[in-house]
Amino acid sequence: NAFFSHWCNNITTLVGLYPGSEEGWQVYSTASDPDGRCVCTVVAPAQNLCKRDPRSRQLRVLTEQVGGLTGLIQEYRGSNHTDTGSLKGQIHTNITFVFVNGSDLALSWSLAGAEGADVSAAPLLSVVDQYRVDVQSLGALRAELRNLTLLLASIQDQVGAYDYEELQQRVLLLESRLHGCMNKLGCGRLTAVSSPITVRASGSRFGSWMTDAMIPSSDSRVWSMDGYYKGRRVMEFRTMADFTKGQNFVQHLLPQPWAGTGHVVYNGSLYYNKHQSNILVRNYHFRSRTVVLQRSLSGAGYNNTFPYSWGGSSDIDLMADEMGLWAVYTSIPNAGNILVSRLDPVTLEVMQSWDTGFPKRSAGEAFMICGTLYVTNSHLAGAKVHFAYHTNTSAYEYTDIPFHNQYSHISMMDYNPRERALFTWNNGHQVLYNVTLFHVIHEAPAAHHHTSVSLFFHAHTCSQRHAR
Repeated sequence: NAFFSHWCNNITTLVGLYPGSEEGWQVYSTASDPDGRCVCTVVAPAQNLCKRDPRSRQLRVLTEQVGGLTGLIQEYRGSNHTDTGSLKGQIHTNITFVFVNGSDLALSWSLAGAEGADVSAAPLLSVVDQYRVDVQSLGALRAELRNLTLLLASIQDQVGAYDYEELQQRVLLLESRLHGCMNKLGCGRLTAVSSPITVRASGSRFGSWMTDAMIPSSDSRVWSMDGYYKGRRVMEFRTMADFTKGQNFVQHLLPQPWAGTGHVVYNGSLYYNKHQSNILVRNYHFRSRTVVLQRSLSGAGYNNTFPYSWGGSSDIDLMADEMGLWAVYTSIPNAGNILVSRLDPVTLEVMQSWDTGFPKRSAGEAFMICGTLYVTNSHLAGAKVHFAYHTNTSAYEYTDIPFHNQYSHISMMDYNPRERALFTWNNGHQVLYNVTLFHVIHEAPAAHHHTSVSLFFHAHTCSQRHAR
């Protein structure tokens, strides 16, 4: 009839728009099938082709044509055409998609009659919309992959010239040069303590942690000793980064238990105070669990006879600085005042001693820098570096150097000359402080000129790398 002929004429027009079998399209149309329905079949290309492909644009135009034809049908049904009654029950749409040979998409679209049916190309539109979304997503993924490839290529260009061993050697060389520069600065007087740098939160309220204090040293290991009473377990971490993360460690069990938290690692050996005694222990062979050397510190109080203000069997405090190995303790003949003794690190013999006159029970903690003993007035919040004793001149002075006791209870505070930083155990937190030293450098005098003196402050920030 005239109405179906009009539809098929429109479809024939589509055939004229897409004649391209050479472009992957196949379009078939007939005036009607044996049942009197108008049928149009289109074979379209695969859905995963790039949206910029001409065939994708053709499919879009085809979609618009089908949508227009659907609108025409709906408009006709809503009109006052004289043949409306004869067409009732004869109109409906059928749209199917079939994959041909696993690649091309065959689109079949037919119209026929059924009373009350809704003539619509919505199924076709939804499929085409999904096709567009998939193509856009694929394009975005390809762009992201392209950017990632360029980034990786750039990184490879920057570091590809170095292997791991070479980079490690460069780091060691730079560290050696840094330590060399620090040593050239010479010793100075403490003038300031930085804000705290929390490296890790681990262990109990009391304990100690340290790196090798020997200068120079390429040993990057970190040791941790939790508690102060009869402890024997030493945790050894490969690097500071491993200690921060709590990984790559081994556990050692000491042959003798320790007392207090005044331990130190110096030139590869661990030095500590044996539990319930004034015996100093030097332990080097961690794995063999053998004592290399032990010697009594004559007259030294122990077992909480003369501890720091916080207690914890902290009678004997071993430490190291630029000058060597030291013991800070007291005895009954010294009336509880702090004694400072310089030790031979090999034999543990006392080389020289100084009586500071400062009562040990009034001290929160103490540490040595460049042969000077610095004493804090408390282990609690609000503490300051209150007292300094200079062994080179056997003179003392009172100081007022504040520092932030962030976690309110310090049970260990030691200076590490290699790191130029204070290591503290603060209420279960391992904390670093940078120090500022005041240096006096005497320049060599020129002929017939007076000696010139340069004064400057040096704020060492090397240990800040541990906070990254």
